Amino acid sequence: MSDEREVQEVLARYVRATDRRDGRTQGGLFTDDAVVQIYTRTGPDSYEPFGEPLIGGAGVEHAVTNFMSAHPEGGSSHHTTQDHIIDVDGDHAHLNAQFIVYSVRASARPAEGWPAGVSGAQGTVRPIESGYYDTDLRRVDGEWKIVKHSVLMDMPIAIPGA
Repeated sequence: MSDEREVQEVLARYVRATDRRDGRTQGGLFTDDAVVQIYTRTGPDSYEPFGEPLIGGAGVEHAVTNFMSAHPEGGSSHHTTQDHIIDVDGDHAHLNAQFIVYSVRASARPAEGWPAGVSGAQGTVRPIESGYYDTDLRRVDGEWKIVKHSVLMDMPIAIPGA
């Protein structure tokens, strides 16, 4: 597999771990000294930091495990990434990709079964977040790890009570 494809796969594993709320797997994608920062858009080409940065894979694991809301019954999220721009220089790489996060809510199956005439997927899918991932990686013992991960949100973030 090419270095570019391996780097892209790190992001694929990252978004799947986010969707599953799997802090252990997600944390394992980062170096011990990695820095993760979320930014919110303040203008056409400007961003400001949101919250404090997470440090290292342990910080990422802790945040995902303890601060991400569990999905509601019948709910999940689904991240998509596209337009990957990847530059590899020896054991260092840079990845920039667009993302969209969808909220998925399955309809509850009626106890007596679906009514006559109902067909297809039952529920809703709606976009809830978008932006860019801007990520630096380093090859460590033959494996690509994230060393700096910036999440550039297209929208502001509201925190209840803040």
